[in-house]
Formats: sequence, C-alpha cells, structure tokens
Amino acid sequence: MRVQEATSERAIILAPLGRDSQIALKMLNEAGYDGVITRDLISLCAELEHGAGLLLISSEALLGSDVEPLFGLIEQQPAWSDLPIVLMTYHGGPEQNPASRFGPQLGNVTFLERPFHPVTLISLVTTALRGRRRQYEARDRLIDLSQSELRLQTTLETLEQQVEERTAQLRHNEEALRQSQKMEAVGQLTGGIAHDFNNMLTGIIGSLELLRRRLARGRTEDLDSLIDLGVTSANRAAGLTHRLLAFSRRQSLDSKPVEMNALVVSMGELLQRSINENIRLDMQLNEQLWVAEADPNQLESALLNLVINARDAMPDGGNLVVSTGNQSLDSDFTEAHNNLEPGDYVVLSVTDTGCGMPQSTINRAFDPFFTTKPIGQGTGLGLSMIYGFSKQSRGHVAIDSEVGVGTTVSLFLPRFRGDPPEECPSDVQHALFAQNGETVLIVEDDPAVRVLVSTVLSDLGYAFVEAGDADSAMPILDSGRRIDLMISDVGLPGMNGRQLAEIGRQYRPDLKVLFITGYAEHAAVRGGFLDPGMQMITKPFTFDLLTAKVREMIRI
Repeated sequence: MRVQEATSERAIILAPLGRDSQIALKMLNEAGYDGVITRDLISLCAELEHGAGLLLISSEALLGSDVEPLFGLIEQQPAWSDLPIVLMTYHGGPEQNPASRFGPQLGNVTFLERPFHPVTLISLVTTALRGRRRQYEARDRLIDLSQSELRLQTTLETLEQQVEERTAQLRHNEEALRQSQKMEAVGQLTGGIAHDFNNMLTGIIGSLELLRRRLARGRTEDLDSLIDLGVTSANRAAGLTHRLLAFSRRQSLDSKPVEMNALVVSMGELLQRSINENIRLDMQLNEQLWVAEADPNQLESALLNLVINARDAMPDGGNLVVSTGNQSLDSDFTEAHNNLEPGDYVVLSVTDTGCGMPQSTINRAFDPFFTTKPIGQGTGLGLSMIYGFSKQSRGHVAIDSEVGVGTTVSLFLPRFRGDPPEECPSDVQHALFAQNGETVLIVEDDPAVRVLVSTVLSDLGYAFVEAGDADSAMPILDSGRRIDLMISDVGLPGMNGRQLAEIGRQYRPDLKVLFITGYAEHAAVRGGFLDPGMQMITKPFTFDLLTAKVREMIRI
C-alpha cells in the first residue's frame, strides 16, 4: 500500500444508501478533518491505493459486493501499518448486522451504531487518526533506521574495502621488506664467500703460477713451500664450503652414539692450547650424562668454534667453563622451534665471563658471515655452522648473554635410545697396492675428478673402468667384466648415484659401493642413506683417504 503525505490522514467514506456519506463528510469537515466519498468498493480500493488515515464504511456496502480486493489490500499492509476502519452498523444483533462477520478480515475495526451522535463519530475518528499518526511515526523511524543501517552497511563495506586494501598494502610492504632482507642476506653471503674465496684462490693460483715459472726456468729448489702454500689455501677453501654446507644443513653427517664427556676430555689439550694463558679453563661434566646422538667430528668442530669465540670475548682474561648436562624439553619449549621434538637431550654448554652481547647482536649471531670481530680476524661462519649442525642433528642451539657479564652458548643434541656404544676395533692394515687384477668402476660426471681418481688408482696397480653417468655405467654393471668396487658420485646427472647402486646390486648382489659427494641433499644423514657394503667420503678428499677406503672396502 503506497502512502502519500497529502492523503495520509484523510477519511475514505463508503455509504451508498441515503445521505449517510454526505452527513459523515460534513461532520468531519466541521471538525477539521479531510475526507472523500466513494461510490463503491472498487473506487474505495482505488482511493486506498493513494493513502488514507481511516475507512468509514456502512455495513450494507459490504453486503452483496466483492470484498476480496479490500481484504487483499488490508492483508498486504506493511508491517508498520494497521489501518483503522469504522464500520457503521444498525442497532441490534447479528441478524440486523450480517456485515459484522467481516470483522476478523478487516482487522483494526470499530463498530459505530446508527443513528450516531456527531460527538461520537468525531471521537472515534480522532482516536483512530491519533493511532494512525503513531503508525506513521513508527514508519518514519523504521525508514530512518533502515537508512541508518544502509549507511552503516555502506560504511562497513567501505571500511572492509579499506581494510582489505590496507592489508594488501601491508602484505606487499612485508613481502618487499622480506625480499629486501633476503637480498641483503644473499648479498652478505655472496660478498663473504667472494671475499674469502678470492683470497684462497689467490693462494692456489699464485702458487701454481710460481711453480710453472720455476719449472720452466729449471729451478727446482724450494718447490715444497709453494706446494704447501697452494694446498693450505685449497684446504681453507674446502673448510669454507664445509661450513656453508653445515649452515645450510646439507653436509653429510655420520650420526652415531657419542659419549660426550669422553669427547670433551679427549679435546682438553687442544682446547687448552686454543685459549690464552690468562683464561682459566674449567670442565664441569655430569657424571650421569646420557649418550648423545651426533656426528662426533662435527661435534668436535662445534666445540672448538665455541671455545675460540669465548676466548675472543675475553681479551683481558677470565673464566671459560665447558659443561655437560641432561635436559628434558617439553612441548611448551619445542613448539617455538620447527624441527625440535619434545624429549630428552644432552646439553653441551660453553660459558665465558667476557664482554657479552646486546640483543641486537644475539638476533644476528647465527647469520652467515656476520661477525663483530675486526676485518681479517673472523669469517663469521662459526656460529652459523653450529646452528646448521644442531638443526640437521634434530637438536637446538641457544645463546644467553648479558653485556658486561658474559655469554653462554648451549648446544642441545638428542639422546641416543639404542644400545650403548661398543669399543671400536683397531684399524686393520691392508696392502697398499692392488692384487690379482682388482678392478674399480669409476662413475663421475666431472672429467677432472674422474681423471685424478683413475690416475691415483692406476698408480697403485688397480684396473679401472670409467663412466660419465649412470646410463653409461649400467651396461658395464650388466656385463661379465670383473668389478670389485664401484666409486660413484652421488649427484650424477639424470639417475643419481644411490639409484645406480640399487640397480647395480640387482646385477651384482655383492657389489661394494664407495660414494663421493660434494653436496647431496638426500645423503645428508648417512645412516638413512647407506646400506651394508656402502661407504661415503666427501669432496674435496685427500688421495690418502681415497686409497685407504678403496683398500679397506675391497679387502673386507
């Protein structure tokens, strides 16, 4: 029902018999109310479409007429509307007023018996219109509320859009910052590598160039010093790559049960020589220490790095404590660290009474090539190597430091849950040279490495067969040729060395395999990579180590 303000309080009158319509309209006009007379229900419904304050209908107007359109309009009123209706009836019961049965369908109806007094009519109209005004006020409040809700919804949508835009901008800024930090870290890493490698390459290339010049002139005196210089620089380069692999958690670890107290005691003399005379070394070792699980060689390197760092933090002397202990870590602690599981850990701690570190330094202490030492006095890879070693060993490393008081670095390694370690048998000495035509299959994609390995083995009397990749090696393995040992790089192009070994053992079930690797992600933990009859050495290796491994594996 559409309501217009000009017609919102008028009375629509329908009294088709006699002069009731004119009399009622005159009374309303004299009382100051507006009204309109209709001739039938059809015209009443038409007027009602334009708005009304009330209906004044005689009962006989409803009889014999189609009242459904009127009932439909009343039924379709909006929620705020309850149109008042005054139904003029005759004095008496339902027999005299059969239209009274329409009361429920009419809704808000008041019966006015005829003949009526003008005061009575005006009183009913006044009351009805007062109620109607309140309905209009409720309508206006609903409209205002709806508009307010619409404005609020629009505001909320605007705010949501602004929040989304702001969030997107923050994410973009965060990603840009992360990318900037990543590039800064990469720049720091590559800059550090370039600096150190250039120094090492200068030593290697320079010593080789001097050797060539002297040999060209026939001078053979003092060549050993030049050779030593080149080898020393090459070994430093190898150490740098090992530290980088340790930081990136890609070094090849030979994890095994470790009696940490025995390891620390065995390093006592080395540690004492590594510190200054004005530093007191104190070992506080737990007598009930659990057995740890780690790579003992990497653990020794980590301990030595920690002791050297502690020494450098105490230039004027102080106390250095190496301690061991047991600790159980619960989920509240381990949840903050991605690779750490709740359980038992063996803890190796190094404490100094040196200068200490502010929190800003602690936050960057494990970054590669970050160092607070003067230029030329530290590579900045010591702590980053320890960090990578601890994570790759399923452990943890923590720093606790206070400026002016000192620093404690604690290395957590998982407790070994198997049988206690047994005493290792003494090394069995094998003959140096090959015997009875022993043959080695060399699978290596780098021609220089392949030539060097084959030359060394040839000098020792071994027969050898070369292959540049797994595809070239498989026909050799599938042939009837004698193969006593296969030496294979892990990172071959296409099929890797470990997959080649699996296929090779299908052809030759007793095939022995020595892996050589410079970087092998899946070979990082040897215990899960090597089967019986398999061993591994890492590049760069000495030829003494290579020949010792070859002798050991062939003669077993």
